[in-house]
Amino acid sequence: MTYGKQANNCTGYWFRYASHEQKEFFVNFTRDDVRKAVGDGLLSFPITDFDANGNFDPDSYRQRLEWFISHDISAVFVAGGTGEFFNLTLDEFRDIVSLAVETVDGKLPVIASAGLSVGSGKAFAQVAEEAGADGILLMPPYLTECPQEGLVAYARQICDATDLNVIYYNRGNGILEAEAVQQLADACPNLIGLKDGKGDIQA
Repeated sequence: MTYGKQANNCTGYWFRYASHEQKEFFVNFTRDDVRKAVGDGLLSFPITDFDANGNFDPDSYRQRLEWFISHDISAVFVAGGTGEFFNLTLDEFRDIVSLAVETVDGKLPVIASAGLSVGSGKAFAQVAEEAGADGILLMPPYLTECPQEGLVAYARQICDATDLNVIYYNRGNGILEAEAVQQLADACPNLIGLKDGKGDIQA
């Protein structure tokens, strides 16, 4: 992969992958930009709009996003827990993230989600990256509890599969203890944050 500053007046960066399928995509925010945005400010978690037949409603969703970004928010988290991530197909997820990136139009970072299993997490992260998201919120593995080393292995494999910024959602059956968080942070330079879902600031 090569990385460089955009050659025009845009304030962003492009990535080019050396692979059988050449890919280029434009990133509006540096890693430090995204870290600052999610670390200080009002974060937005819009629901995902569906029509009466249970299909994604892009027009309604676009209007919802436009309303959100008209306010003083620092980042928008799309297709997450509030946005029905666990009920979305990969194609629906792609449509939602693509529309969000298009609508937000570089005004602030767009964070999508990934998770369920290692394989699914990698697939969702790849789609989010291709759609132009600035990061992913990594959900805990589906349903079952596992030891700390298992959680670290789960998160690390997904972090290693993407160049996107990763925020680990520390909740439910996926709560990392301090030592495990440090281990994951040391191994994964793209891990930029931890979303607390436990509510215990002493933990």
